[in-house]
Amino acid sequence: MDIAEVLRKNGYKVTPQRLAVFGTIDHNPNHPNAEDIYKTLQPRYPSMSLATVYKTMEIFAKIGVVQVLQCEEDAHRYDFNTHPHAHIRCVRCNRVVDVDMDRDVLSKLAAEQTGFKVNTVSISFTGVCTECQKKEQ
Repeated sequence: MDIAEVLRKNGYKVTPQRLAVFGTIDHNPNHPNAEDIYKTLQPRYPSMSLATVYKTMEIFAKIGVVQVLQCEEDAHRYDFNTHPHAHIRCVRCNRVVDVDMDRDVLSKLAAEQTGFKVNTVSISFTGVCTECQKKEQ
């Protein structure tokens, strides 16, 4: 994805900070929060503020470049993968992983049971990841 082109198309300036933030989240499987992104970029961009990261992530969410995840934590996490999928979060280490599932089937089931017209589906699971299970043994 050419983030500079996407920003311009949506009426936003292309700045080094926005490009750096995108570089940090693009194909990042860790689903970072704004503070994680800030800490990653701080050594290379010491003048960048945490507020800049938050504002950039708001813009990216608005233009559909990232998904905002609410994982039962204090801070939102961000996912570069904007295709429909679910997530699972470890209750011990807070690691978040993508889960592929057929959301169309679930939407149809929900609509049949309630009579609702389903607009969006948001599914998340919690559990204990394999690494934390090993530590517990």
